[in-house]
Amino acid sequence: MNLSYWEYKTWLSNIDFTIVGSGIVGLNCAMSLRIKYPKARILVLEKGILPQGASTKNAGFACFGSLSEILSDLKINTPEEVVDLVQKRLDGIQALRENLGDTNIGYQQLGGHELFLEKDMELYDISMSKIEEINEVLFPVFKDNAFSVSRNIFNFLNINEKYITHKFEGQINTGSMMQFLLSKVLQSNITILNGITVEQFAENREHVEVKTNRFHFKTKQLFIATNGFSASLVKEKVRPARAQVLITRPIKNLHIKGNFHLEEGFYYFRNIEDRILLGGGRNLDFKGEETTDFGSTAIIQEKLETLLRETVLPRNSFEIDQRWSGIMGVGSVKKPIIKAVSSRVYCGVRLGGMGVAIGSFVGKELASMYSKS
Repeated sequence: MNLSYWEYKTWLSNIDFTIVGSGIVGLNCAMSLRIKYPKARILVLEKGILPQGASTKNAGFACFGSLSEILSDLKINTPEEVVDLVQKRLDGIQALRENLGDTNIGYQQLGGHELFLEKDMELYDISMSKIEEINEVLFPVFKDNAFSVSRNIFNFLNINEKYITHKFEGQINTGSMMQFLLSKVLQSNITILNGITVEQFAENREHVEVKTNRFHFKTKQLFIATNGFSASLVKEKVRPARAQVLITRPIKNLHIKGNFHLEEGFYYFRNIEDRILLGGGRNLDFKGEETTDFGSTAIIQEKLETLLRETVLPRNSFEIDQRWSGIMGVGSVKKPIIKAVSSRVYCGVRLGGMGVAIGSFVGKELASMYSKS
């Protein structure tokens, strides 16, 4: 790209901080840097027209983990580690609400419900027997019993008659959240350039030289916030994980309200006004969904439609309006990587599918890496 003197001088010279990725983490990192360094020149680079990855493509769950998911986490983590992760999720959601406002993100605390299919009796029995124990483990976080038993008031089929409710779980409007966050960033005199892919960088004693698909430039500090796409820039233990989603057309007199989880969180659905959004199915093809390519597959989309037809909306006719996918960053443990990669390069990645919950926290911590270096 043949840039003019004016373009380089105005947008790409004397850059103090460059953030790669304009999702929840990247924008919160930029805002945190602006608060701490009000006169700094801050640049955000985004390869998509809109924030790429998962920030504008997620289901909008403000959640902390279903009970069976917590039980699964406890198999490979200590209770202290699990409590710490749930606390980070709660802190992140509270920060998101405080920074942007409930109205601007469409926040509603409608509760979250874990359903158990009839074939999953063993998981159902174990989970039901552990409610009191997990409430005790998580009491320091919520200062109350989070989980309780609810009856099947929404008349789902082919599930056990009772499900486990997390009363503190909420939902947000993902689009509204990101639009308002982008607006705040721009109003803070932070530059965002879209359609720019960072291909490589090289660090020396005084700056980082950055090569993109459009131009080269120099920055004093570089922050990587590309989550599932981070493997092309930093060598950290992060795998991409595609999440496929569909949404119905409006359904007359839809009575379903809230967030719902099935099969240890591998399937999830919620209402969006008078529509149902349903996603998941990565467990049907873990290897195939370990990709940075957007798109959908027949095996997963057919499973999602079957769940709609046989369990979620068995008494309603419905039509699919849209299908899409997002790219998450996952690893062997559910713990984000927030670290200094070198003296001038930092990363905040591997959000483990919990970007809405912990993205604000990770962005703030990523920004603080510079002051700690």
